[in-house]
Amino acid sequence: MRSNFMRRQQTANIIVLFLLLSGLTGCGGPTKKNNYLVSFADTSKGGYGYKNQNGDIVIPPGKYSFCFTDTFRTFAVVAKPNLGFVAIDRQENVLYKVFPFDNGPDYTSDGLFRILENNKIGYADSRTGKIVIEPKFDCAFPFENGVARVSVNCETRADGEHNAWLSDNWYYIDKTGRYAGKPKSMQE
Repeated sequence: MRSNFMRRQQTANIIVLFLLLSGLTGCGGPTKKNNYLVSFADTSKGGYGYKNQNGDIVIPPGKYSFCFTDTFRTFAVVAKPNLGFVAIDRQENVLYKVFPFDNGPDYTSDGLFRILENNKIGYADSRTGKIVIEPKFDCAFPFENGVARVSVNCETRADGEHNAWLSDNWYYIDKTGRYAGKPKSMQE
């Protein structure tokens, strides 16, 4: 009876050890969780840049008017003089322009944010920065509950200090960019 108990205890210990090691190795290989940059402000000269985990400056201040992404893993949203809000990769290549909203870059909604290319609006993934819906809409609202209201035939009109989008051809798309229905009314 005692040997049966000891075998079960040894088996339990082996399972616990296996689970601990699996968690530490990330299922078979080292991870690059520490491969990121952190934004900082240079208060003496003005400007924003990025440092690595050791505190070494990787992207010097002054290149960008502001760094909106605090932790720069694969892409970052920055304000670039003469270009506006842009997404950059780790080599500082501009990936695309980010849709301006409320005096800053577009907010993430449902895991996506709006981007611009040739005055057309599309969507990018907020975790990876990859374009998930190519820019092709004249007007496009943020995603909400898995859909976004868009139009390819839209007019922008000034409405006080804001603009309003007008269209008789609104429709919804899903997160893959596929048609997902028409609004129930033009007020929607």
